[in-house]
Amino acid sequence: MSGAAKAEPRRAGPERVPADPRRTGPERAPAGPVEGVWRFPVPAEEASVPLTRHAVRDRLLAQGMAGVRYQELVDDVLLIVSELVSNAVTHAAKLSPEVTTELAVRRGWVRVSVEDGDPYRPKALESDTGRTGGRGLLLVKSVTLQAGGVCDVERTGEGGKVIWASLPVPPETDD
Repeated sequence: MSGAAKAEPRRAGPERVPADPRRTGPERAPAGPVEGVWRFPVPAEEASVPLTRHAVRDRLLAQGMAGVRYQELVDDVLLIVSELVSNAVTHAAKLSPEVTTELAVRRGWVRVSVEDGDPYRPKALESDTGRTGGRGLLLVKSVTLQAGGVCDVERTGEGGKVIWASLPVPPETDD
């Protein structure tokens, strides 16, 4: 398996993305990011953390989330991706040789999830100044809630888990 995180486009549901979101007239696409769902499967190894973060960043920018309006959202999503992929690589690699990040851009929300094959459901630990680690999920929850989003951990049908966070896309301003 190659070490590069590659987006695998996936169509979900009956929604269709307009062929050219820049077109004008009554059929013009709504303002904001172009919708879609992408998966980034990578080996469960440390080098996959920055590869996945960069792949997600590039995809967000390609979907129209460049500029000041989206900067905080993009930064939050990248922090969440880094923490979740790092946790999966660190704690699930023995049971899960591959980690898959999914990015979904849908009607005012960006959802990022990381799936692995380890059945252990992590819990957010409280801040403990004596520990050097173990607060990644707490950080993810904090960033998500501060942004007005939601996050959770769920079991997969294959016995693993998926940890996800959904963040709202900033509304368009009338500047």
